[in-house]
Amino acid sequence: MSISNPAQEPVGFSLVLGGPLYQLFRSAHLSGTGLELLRRRIIVISLFAWLPLLLLAALNGQLLGGDVAVPFLQDAEVHVRFLIAMPLLIVAEIVVHRRMHLVVRQFLERNLIPESARERFDSAIASALRLRNSVPAELLLVALVYGVGVFIVWRVYTVLDTSTWHTLPADDRGGRLSAAGMWYAYVSLPLFQFLLLRWYFRIFIWLRFLWQVSRIDLNLLPIHPDRLGGLGFLSNTAYAFVPLALAHGAVVAGQIANRIFHLGAELLSFKVEIALVVCFVQFLVFGPLLLFSLQLAQAKRAGLREYGTLAARYIRDFDSKWLRGNTPAREPLVGSADVQSLADMGNSFEGVRKMRVAPVTRDAIVQLAVATAVPVAPLLLTIMPLEELVKLLAGILF
Repeated sequence: MSISNPAQEPVGFSLVLGGPLYQLFRSAHLSGTGLELLRRRIIVISLFAWLPLLLLAALNGQLLGGDVAVPFLQDAEVHVRFLIAMPLLIVAEIVVHRRMHLVVRQFLERNLIPESARERFDSAIASALRLRNSVPAELLLVALVYGVGVFIVWRVYTVLDTSTWHTLPADDRGGRLSAAGMWYAYVSLPLFQFLLLRWYFRIFIWLRFLWQVSRIDLNLLPIHPDRLGGLGFLSNTAYAFVPLALAHGAVVAGQIANRIFHLGAELLSFKVEIALVVCFVQFLVFGPLLLFSLQLAQAKRAGLREYGTLAARYIRDFDSKWLRGNTPAREPLVGSADVQSLADMGNSFEGVRKMRVAPVTRDAIVQLAVATAVPVAPLLLTIMPLEELVKLLAGILF
């Protein structure tokens, strides 16, 4: 029976199991040590943000009508933000935790980290965990939410140019918040923006960790069948971030829906905004992986040089043996191991030649793009009847 060497066991890694908010959830019995109680967490947090808005809007008589152009129940953006996007941000935590831990283990299980650099690798993990648990970092996020997210981004760029259940027109102040608007502006919206910024902070931690690992001289294998020197597993991180991509798409879909339903806009006028969000999510997820491109390119060049030299030497021997009269008597060419070895050598060199220098696959790119764009798809019904849309999709698929 083999006994594992404790020195070979990787330091535990998680982007989400830490930080003041995580500790608060545990104290409030909204999470276990491994992010259990997911359903309870989603229900409590989402209702804390959304339910007071419903009650306050009802007290003001602004659920379905009243003296505003956009009553509460007709505000698609607020329902999508707190009942769809916010739960997705919470679901993303457990998905990322379970998948990214396995991704980091792959660096060791595939022997990509040299023994001489093992301490640097463990130090990079420890540094990432310290930053993840930083109290000042999350306090800074709160300051950014209130200083920029609420008073600048929301008030200047996202508020509808009409009277709503949360903002009533005012002559010289640009708008007056209703009672529901006060909760929305100072509790619900900041909570959502904090969860979103916290995800950007975690991706920054992931970027910083991968940058530190990319500075290690990895044991890359140019001949590896994944055509990424053994780093092919990194592209699988895209699947961990699918809920985050869906959340971004949902937020954009809610904003566009409000402008279509209440301001008379058309879906096609938002092509650029949708494309920008898709590209932004791609950059968030795949940008950190490109840190390995330089090392992959160097490994490919070295592989082409080394395998090219080996192939040249083997081919010269093969040529000398079978074409220059140095073949041993009665040795048949058909079925010879030399011929099979020559084919294997050619396949090996071709594998090195096709090695990619970016640990990103086309399937991962497409899946992440689709996940980001899917929430916008129902809005196609605003420009095309359902029957025609179904016929179009059937023609494309079948």
